[in-house]
Amino acid sequence: MRVLNRTIVYVFLIVVAVISIFPFLWMIVSSTNLSVDVTQGRMLPGTHFVSNFNKLVDSINLLPALWNSLKISLSTTILALLVASLAGYAFEVYRSKAKDVVFNLLLVSMMIPFAALMVPLYQMFSSLSKTVPFLGINTMNAVVLPTFTTAFLIFFFRQSTKMFPRELLEAGRMDGLTELGLFFRIYMPTMKTTYSAAAIITFMSSWNNYLWPLIVLQTPEKRTIPLLISNLGSSYAPDFGVIMTAIVISTIPTALVFFLMQKQFVAGMVGSVK
Repeated sequence: MRVLNRTIVYVFLIVVAVISIFPFLWMIVSSTNLSVDVTQGRMLPGTHFVSNFNKLVDSINLLPALWNSLKISLSTTILALLVASLAGYAFEVYRSKAKDVVFNLLLVSMMIPFAALMVPLYQMFSSLSKTVPFLGINTMNAVVLPTFTTAFLIFFFRQSTKMFPRELLEAGRMDGLTELGLFFRIYMPTMKTTYSAAAIITFMSSWNNYLWPLIVLQTPEKRTIPLLISNLGSSYAPDFGVIMTAIVISTIPTALVFFLMQKQFVAGMVGSVK
């Protein structure tokens, strides 16, 4: 009976794994086929990846788009890790009723969809274009600033900080460290797994961000890779082989980040749940 139950569990897990991996495999296979093969549902690898790649390079500014996405994602990730970890650390370590009220309001803000904020955000950055040009429309800063941290990320750091040993902070204070010294020299090195998990979440979210960059970035040379891929699919007769090739290339950075940091990601997520 135990063997039968274990077999059922393994079969279920295999089926779920195949369903989860299938879109990724289909994307890779489709990038090696012609557009007509993709529309016909061909599931065998082809020999047209190089030709699809050459068509892609000829049709869009691939390298500038990748560079724009990389700059925005790295800037967003670095700022998010610093600000969200400082906020989460402060909310948990320095407890007070007033801060609990602010934190509850922060959690309530998670229920507000970003689409409801787009118009006031656009008006704000549009007005900044006249007075502070480097913060205005069609700049990288206008993409990064509204999205570099979220209520979820602050909540994630606060939950992880609950597991942080307070004895280390007391020992640091006895050694004469300032509060910022405690944060940068004790807290940050100890919470490496939490930072890794937050970095993966933020980088992937920023890399795949589409709606806000579509509104803010108005010239072709400023566009990110998701925007250019969207343009490929908006033509009268889209070349699905080329589109899949572009998607494969745009997936490589996020896949590398995840696979290089997956152990820390799992440890950080488990630590936040505990």
